[in-house]
Amino acid sequence: MKPTTQDIDAQPEPEHPDAYARLGALMTRLHVHGMTTVLQRRSLIVINARGDGEGDPAQPSDTLTCGPREDDGGRLWFFGAWGNPIAEAGDIVGAAVVLTGKLQAS
Repeated sequence: MKPTTQDIDAQPEPEHPDAYARLGALMTRLHVHGMTTVLQRRSLIVINARGDGEGDPAQPSDTLTCGPREDDGGRLWFFGAWGNPIAEAGDIVGAAVVLTGKLQAS
């Protein structure tokens, strides 16, 4: 049976060969900042599990992916859950600072 256009469109985009390694490097850096992480094949879940000390059970989190950013010449970037660009994937420290600030402010 020949695949239809609908079948092809439903398939996930192939992942970049460096995406998992970049997410893993970011995971390691986020641990330095006290974040809890869960590394999956195509994403990194980041959780600020510290709490505010006031009994607030909320744990701000984000799910990141790593892929090419078309408006930046196809260079690898980290993206948040809503597809928002976080930082270029080569800037692990910058990405960690942005995420830590975002999740601690939530």
